[in-house]
Parts: sequence; structure tokens; C-alpha cells
Amino acid sequence: MSVPIALTIAGSDSGGGAGIQADLKTFSALGVYGASVITAVTAQNTRAVTAVELVSPAMVAAQIDAVFADLDIGAVKIGMVGDADVITIVARHLRLALEARPVPVVLDPVMVAKSGDALLAAQAVAALRAELLPLATVLTPNLPEAARLLGCDPARTTGEMAEQGQALLALGARHVLMKGGHAEGETCTDLLIGPDP
Repeated sequence: MSVPIALTIAGSDSGGGAGIQADLKTFSALGVYGASVITAVTAQNTRAVTAVELVSPAMVAAQIDAVFADLDIGAVKIGMVGDADVITIVARHLRLALEARPVPVVLDPVMVAKSGDALLAAQAVAALRAELLPLATVLTPNLPEAARLLGCDPARTTGEMAEQGQALLALGARHVLMKGGHAEGETCTDLLIGPDP
């Protein structure tokens, strides 16, 4: 039996708690071989992001092409993409790869670090919405990310979460996992919303 292969397209977290490092640890723990495309390098720890340097769009494209040319990728997870130029390149090269080999794509629209530091430039949100969201088999926004993608206030109730999830489906994602960890109250509720009620 061959080992399944997953590709993470994301930023590097020097603290090891998120990004490429966390994805590769998760893949390994689940018995999956992890390949990676690094979109940005961050200097961060558990308290703050102190520096961010984006990888050039040409280098991001070269990484995507190299991985798909050789490895039998079974799934793709997209995290931090940094800016509109990188988003456009990721979408273009991923679209070509998916035409040749369709696989599930999980899009985690990383916009803000847990420390509160911005990880996605404001002008890049429109590019993410237009170019990457339609490629997503599953979109996994937290409540502030969903609100930012839709240009509205964060959901406060499960009813509002469901409404925003439906609105994100209408933008092209095939399924939306609304993550409720930023909601108030003692209970965290996640909602998985698909094309069928």
C-alpha cells in the first residue's frame, strides 16, 4: 500500500505552532507524506509576529510545478498566501495542476495570526475571494475571516453563521466549515455547510 501524499501551500512559522510546520506535523501524525510550497517566511513565536517576508511569485510557482511534476498529490491544503500577486500565481498554477489531476483542496483563509498580527494584506482579500475560493472543496474560515471575506460583521449566533456559510458557498466554495472558536459563550459550535440542506 502506498503512502498518501498531501501538499501544504502556506507560510513558514519559526515558532512551529502554525503554517507549514504545523501542517507537516499533522500530516505525519496521520501517516501522510507531506510536501510543501512556502509562500512566506515569518519570524514569530507564541506571543507575536515580528517580521514577514513574502517569497517571490516566481518561486512559489516553481515550487508548485516541481511538486506536481513528480509527486502523486492526493490533497492540497492552502494557508497563508500573503498578497494578491502570490494568490494569483497560486490559483493559476494550482488550476493547471488540478485540470490534470483533480484532488480535494482545503482553503484556510489565514488573515490574522492568533497574536492579532495581520498576515493578509487588505487588498489581497478580493483576490483570495475571486481566485482561490472557487477552487476550494472545503473553505474553513473562523468567524472574523468569514466576515472579512463577506464584508460584514462577524456572526454572533449559529443562525448568522449558517447564513454567512451559505453566502460563502454562493461565492464558489463547495463546502464551508464555519469555525466558531471566536464566538462568545462557553460552547464552541462549528457548522459544516454544503450544497444540500
